[in-house]
Amino acid sequence: MKKFVIQSILFILTVGCFSGIAAQQGTSGAKAGAVKTIIVDAGHGGNDVGAEGLQTTEAAITLQVARKLATAMRSQLKGINILETRPTSALPGGMSNSVAANRFRADFANRNNGDLFISLHCNAAGRRPGGWYIKKVIGREAHTKTVTVGKGKKKKKVKKTYYVNKYEDVWVENKARGTETYIWAVGKNEQKVNSMKNIDDEDSDYYNEETGGGADAPPLPDVNDPAERVRMLIYAQNYFRKSYSLAALVEKNFISDGRLSRGVQQRNHKGIWVLQATGMPSILVEMGFISNKEDEAYLISSEGQEEIVNSILSAVKTYIEKYSNVAPGALAAVNRAE
Repeated sequence: MKKFVIQSILFILTVGCFSGIAAQQGTSGAKAGAVKTIIVDAGHGGNDVGAEGLQTTEAAITLQVARKLATAMRSQLKGINILETRPTSALPGGMSNSVAANRFRADFANRNNGDLFISLHCNAAGRRPGGWYIKKVIGREAHTKTVTVGKGKKKKKVKKTYYVNKYEDVWVENKARGTETYIWAVGKNEQKVNSMKNIDDEDSDYYNEETGGGADAPPLPDVNDPAERVRMLIYAQNYFRKSYSLAALVEKNFISDGRLSRGVQQRNHKGIWVLQATGMPSILVEMGFISNKEDEAYLISSEGQEEIVNSILSAVKTYIEKYSNVAPGALAAVNRAE
């Protein structure tokens, strides 16, 4: 009997969850997940330059690509609101530090009811961009010295051979390269839920960050309410599926462009606020390794930036056709007609 009661409660909660989801998606007949607003985020900015290459910085590249991507989206995704978190070289929201700026990025996306969040970044690896020198053993040199052995009358001098390593400065190229697209880890969905509540808590990973509240802020979900918590977890799971779908499309297009793809990666590190705290499908695109000479040259070139923009834009179009009431190829047809 007890087991039946528990199952009945879970069933009611689950039905209530899906009813709540349907209600929040509106009654206009739009397919679940219809995309009305896309947030384009240029990573870093201001005094936070991000990773540094031989010629430029991550903040400079992300701004250039983000501006081009937003412009292309406004031109080709008619009827969809395209918003930028950082349209200038400064940190977004007039912030003075990167922690507050990251909080602003997520709050900006949530306040504007974003349906997709796309954050642009550049990867880095190794000791320094381009490469570095190391001491490498290239052989051994034989040396002799005279030593005294034995004691008393048996003492005598003999020659002994010893060896000394020969070193050479060898250039090590910074070879790490390629693209990666990150999403919030599915195994950490509960952390995504927790990040949506008030974080003025000493045990919170984001203690001391701004909560972004205020009189006009929507009421925060009551995570102590079992029904609300189940609904939020379902939302988080839904975000994961859609985030993965978009991320996979982006990486697929990068491969078609001849880029080396390191695939879709799941991130659950502390501090990845733009993935954890955005209430929508969210991806973070590592467009290449600025620490790699070839990747950096590609990232700063007009041709490279155009290819990156087209790859992401094409992925977004396919995503919209999949999750909205848009017939396959309809967006392409509209663009051709114009």
